[in-house]
Amino acid sequence: MSDDETLKVYAEKADDYAAVVGDDHDPHLADFAKALPKGGAVLDLGCGPGHVAAALARDGFDVTATDAVPEMVAMANAHPGVSAHCATFDEISGTDLYDGIWANFSLLHASRSDMPRHLAALKSALKPGGVFHIALKSGSGSKRDAIGRLYTYYTDAELTGLLQAAGFSVTNHASGRGKGLDGTYADWIALRAYG
Repeated sequence: MSDDETLKVYAEKADDYAAVVGDDHDPHLADFAKALPKGGAVLDLGCGPGHVAAALARDGFDVTATDAVPEMVAMANAHPGVSAHCATFDEISGTDLYDGIWANFSLLHASRSDMPRHLAALKSALKPGGVFHIALKSGSGSKRDAIGRLYTYYTDAELTGLLQAAGFSVTNHASGRGKGLDGTYADWIALRAYG
């Protein structure tokens, strides 16, 4: 993510965001972890304050956590077993590194034109047969929320098509509605795919 206004909002509201996302009892996370080999290598892309990375580390996974906001990286590194570093989506590289990639409400801040490139890089970084979780807000177009964060919205069919074009095999689809940092409710989609 390279939208300066979005990064600034997360930097300024890091503590508030940590309070909103503090629950690591996400059923998608439990299913994701079950699909991984014991002790497997996992990338938490856009880790925020590190709650998920910490939960995965407690479960014995080798977790790499990245976020583009230094304040979030510092919070993530405060969790035992978490090694987080500052990186944008453009800085993800490498081949066959991870058994799983968790991209939960992070890539929704990438521009639509950049999404195919980001998904291709993540597919390359994922080991063959590795599991990929992605969740985004559903809808169409792009817009800023009430506190200035830029979002790009996707339909399930559109996101499925992008994943398939990048070489993923999509196996699970989920949807729901939740309250975000800006205080509004929004629809979301979550897909699981394999490399």
